[in-house]
Amino acid sequence: MEISKEQLAKMAQAYKKAETQHVAQRAVTKNGILASAESVEVLESMSPKNFAFSIDVDDQAVANQKMSGRCWMFACLNVLRFHIEKELDLPRGTFELSQAYLAFFSKLERAAWFMEHAVATADKALDDREVDWLFSAPMADGGDWDMVCALVKKYGVMPHSAMSETHCTNDTAELNTVLSHLLRQDGLKLRTLAQEGKDTKAVQEEMLTEVYRILAVCFGEPPEKFDFTYNDAKGKYHADLGLTPLEFLKKYVPIDLDDYVGIINVPSEANPYGRLYAVQDSDQIPERRNLYLNVPMDELKGYVIESLKDGEPVWFGSDVLQHCDREAGVMDFNLFDLESLFGVKFTMDKAERFATHESLPTHAMTIAGVDIKDGKPTKWKIENSWGTENGGKKTGNNGYFVCSDEWFDNFVYEVAIRKDRLSPALQKALDSDPIIWPFWNTFNPVSA
Repeated sequence: MEISKEQLAKMAQAYKKAETQHVAQRAVTKNGILASAESVEVLESMSPKNFAFSIDVDDQAVANQKMSGRCWMFACLNVLRFHIEKELDLPRGTFELSQAYLAFFSKLERAAWFMEHAVATADKALDDREVDWLFSAPMADGGDWDMVCALVKKYGVMPHSAMSETHCTNDTAELNTVLSHLLRQDGLKLRTLAQEGKDTKAVQEEMLTEVYRILAVCFGEPPEKFDFTYNDAKGKYHADLGLTPLEFLKKYVPIDLDDYVGIINVPSEANPYGRLYAVQDSDQIPERRNLYLNVPMDELKGYVIESLKDGEPVWFGSDVLQHCDREAGVMDFNLFDLESLFGVKFTMDKAERFATHESLPTHAMTIAGVDIKDGKPTKWKIENSWGTENGGKKTGNNGYFVCSDEWFDNFVYEVAIRKDRLSPALQKALDSDPIIWPFWNTFNPVSA
């Protein structure tokens, strides 16, 4: 619609009568929107002095992904290290697995996936929606539960000391830019060869060798073998020499990631509960498909609480920055009173927010505890991977966050649960053919 002078005059007159917003204007122009709308009462109720949970399974030292999008990887490795510490009786918070090691192979696998898809879509025009999407971000950091499970099962794991972080693992922007440039260039060459009817396998191998070289320069080359030495909680020294990453996985990781599945909550009539879903063009690691079981939120939370009661932390994906104070480490649906600040109503529910890209799973963390009162969860303890400080200021409670149960309902989308916890109906659904979401669905981890 065209905005007329008369309409502008009416808008200005209406604002003159909105006296509450005149006070808000003074606050917002000086302090910004969120600082002006933040609830002191909510922060107080979630403050460190109230940081207690009836079920609390984990208090490891918090890791720090820094300027990288490897949260999905960090969260999984945090779950694995919990089980390793418990199995080996290690002092809590003294052990960490190498995120750089898995990141190396994640990027190599993504490059191979991109090349395969460049060839597979060579018969389509560059402005085709799928091809345009493919070339828009050939290299990024994002991933999901099944992807990190596939990496672990294929390449194994190793202690952080065997392959530590580098400048480029901590801050991936420059590397992603370089690799994206190279992959777009390679993608165009592969499209031409495929259009000419030529075999591209040998060329792809040469291209992947260049990607490997770049990764080795930036991350260091992954060691084939390493030594694992540690002192247990009783001070006893242990040494296991010359291990491969897969040997370490088999010997020291006491859980099997094949026993877990991604459970999601995406409420919508178009996405019925009790069904299995997959996303087109999302399987970066061909050995394991990204699969999701959609369930009602109460059922999802029931599986999480069962896991916590058994002493097991839970990997999960959420829209972390919605109604979140990063410094305080508080996530609460009522944290910011934007309706009173602006005199407007925000009425979309979770299904509407997801359908319109207002909210989507953006970050993976670990659920470390829950506070249950009168049989109902009231707040959840969250192990993040943003370290304990941000810009010289503390982050949460030593890096741990807390979210209200209402926040959990609205912004948690996925959890990883042991298959044997599922209802018989859901276990049966695991063997069904999945409903396929299109590649542009917001659950596609390749887009992240």
